[in-house]
Amino acid sequence: MERTFQLASGEYRRLVFGPRDKHLRMVREAFAVRVTAREGILRLAGAAEAVRQTETVLEELDRMAADGQVVSEREVQQVIDAVARSGRGPEALAIEVYTSGRPIRPQTPGQLAYCRAIEKNDLVFCIGPAGTGKTYLAVAMTVQALKKGQIQRVVLVRPAVEAGERLGFLPGDLEAKVNPYLRPLLDALHDMMGFKQVRALMETDVIEIIPLAYMRGRTLNDATIILDEAQNTTTAQMKMFLTRMGMRSKMVVTGDITQVDLPEGTKSGLVDAWEKLSGIDGIEFHEMTRRDIVRHRLVQEIVNAYERGERGTEDRSRDRSHRRPPEEP
Repeated sequence: MERTFQLASGEYRRLVFGPRDKHLRMVREAFAVRVTAREGILRLAGAAEAVRQTETVLEELDRMAADGQVVSEREVQQVIDAVARSGRGPEALAIEVYTSGRPIRPQTPGQLAYCRAIEKNDLVFCIGPAGTGKTYLAVAMTVQALKKGQIQRVVLVRPAVEAGERLGFLPGDLEAKVNPYLRPLLDALHDMMGFKQVRALMETDVIEIIPLAYMRGRTLNDATIILDEAQNTTTAQMKMFLTRMGMRSKMVVTGDITQVDLPEGTKSGLVDAWEKLSGIDGIEFHEMTRRDIVRHRLVQEIVNAYERGERGTEDRSRDRSHRRPPEEP
């Protein structure tokens, strides 16, 4: 069977084809088809089912490029795997935010499952390494709910726990001291709403970005509340935060349990909640993995290297613990 396929736009050809046509080679080898390209037109030849699958993969990659999504070897392989399993591309989800232009889309199956969990549940915990979009996607889903009128308030919360530095040495008043901890949340909002709109909504308390300590004694209705860096909460702080949920509200709790900055011997509230709340209807725990990292390629390599180093340290510790002490003369 032979078919021709034309890219929607020639400007995306480099992204779809990959450096030195590497993406095309991956598709060709996966489905055992012949693929030749000339000026954005591809000719596909091979078994009928393989050609149809190849065309589906190319259509999905073309759409991803047009939407401004990352099209790297990892994403190409994920699309190939999805089509090989089901005959169709991975499920797409467009998150509508205020910023004009392209919508925000989950870029991995793990990210998509996370967004679906937020849609379905009132309380979602997302645990995973840096760069997997835990906070960014939670903010995007929340901004979409605000835009659609599904909620009236957005509350973004972070614990002000030092990662090796001391708050007391930072200049300024309390607001100035905690601002660096809240900055990542503000950066995500600016991507989705624009500076002036964010400022206007913050001045009217539609959007609130606060340290965790300021949550005590409050009850929040008709709101989505996001707790970021939750691995740095104590068990008492986590219980306090979770019991702030009011009527018609949602909560999303994100964190990386491999990067706890609490004093040694203090149990993370995120780990404690995972142990105590798993299995409760309406609460979902979602785990991201390094396969969901969508930052610079080197971020995934760095995470892998540190994990290998930690495993090596554990192995050496076990070896030492099993060695027999030397016999006394």
